[in-house]
Amino acid sequence: MGLALFLALFQTAAIVWKDPLADRAFRFWSKIFAINFVFGVVTGIVMEFEFGTNWSSFSKFAEETVGQLLAMEGTFAFFLESSFLGIMLFGRKRVGKGLQLLAAWMVFLGSWISAYFIISADAWMQHPVGYTVGPDGIVHLDSLLTILLNPWAWKQFAHNMAASVVTSSFVVAAVGAFYLLSGFHSKEAAFFLRWGVRLGFHSTILVIFPTGDWESRQVFAWQPTKASTMEGLFKTEKRAPFVLIGQPNLQSESLDNPIFLPGLLSFLTYHRFAADVKGLDAFPRNDWPDNIPLVYYAYHIMVGLGTIFSVIMVISALFMALGRLDRARWLLWAILLTAPFPYIANTAGWITAEARRQP
Repeated sequence: MGLALFLALFQTAAIVWKDPLADRAFRFWSKIFAINFVFGVVTGIVMEFEFGTNWSSFSKFAEETVGQLLAMEGTFAFFLESSFLGIMLFGRKRVGKGLQLLAAWMVFLGSWISAYFIISADAWMQHPVGYTVGPDGIVHLDSLLTILLNPWAWKQFAHNMAASVVTSSFVVAAVGAFYLLSGFHSKEAAFFLRWGVRLGFHSTILVIFPTGDWESRQVFAWQPTKASTMEGLFKTEKRAPFVLIGQPNLQSESLDNPIFLPGLLSFLTYHRFAADVKGLDAFPRNDWPDNIPLVYYAYHIMVGLGTIFSVIMVISALFMALGRLDRARWLLWAILLTAPFPYIANTAGWITAEARRQP
């Protein structure tokens, strides 16, 4: 999804601004996009069957809400994206420049609309709205618009899409860094690096603030046991600390070897250093997540890696502004070696979201 944005921008630069480097970049990365798209289709088909096998009871219970949204994703977004993808990949010598440009932006739009429908389905499971449970024990849809405008959905969507652009930015920049370090394709490599750092700088900031802040606040508001688990907060505290490092100890219900910033969690959550933040002790034990270490570590991996990403991109943007990025080999190595980690951060973020998601 992040790469779709790059393709749309590359195609715009190639056709509107007549940039030959952008044209070569578009042709290179469109092949990478096509490979990802194929794997997305194949794995997506398997997931569709899982709704009827692994989660058949839930599918019967929530078919009017979750099923409706997934059907709309396939009908409206997937077909839009796949149709224009064919034009984008194979229409270079068959259609005019205007349609080529339209196709690139429609692929981008289709992939992001697809994401919104899917995230709306997930958001309904996080914070259900617009429904009633009938006498038959089945969820019945009251308002499709309410579900589509679920505040959880658009905040989660913003955070997720910023993360997707972070991932693509590091991959694009890393390929440029690799070619520069190897001494090959220097012009194209510098182009990849510049675009990767530009979008990476903005997206790494956005994934932390405001989108990460929005996501965290709604978790504290609607899923307080998950929020307490994410922060490793076993006991309700005034001036609650923000934990940087620590290991949850389930026997003592505390964190071992904690390194923390006093009062910062209270401030980040309620904008007041003196605010009380509920710990797990404020809730019945049967409402606690089943796997506290999993939620805690997944969240801290996501946040820790996200912080590293932003530091790397801020430094890279500074070096690029000074005209020294192409020659800073240590920084090129940092960008190159960091490329796999946004995938890990995204996975950790989804584990955090889905483990103990029930409201």
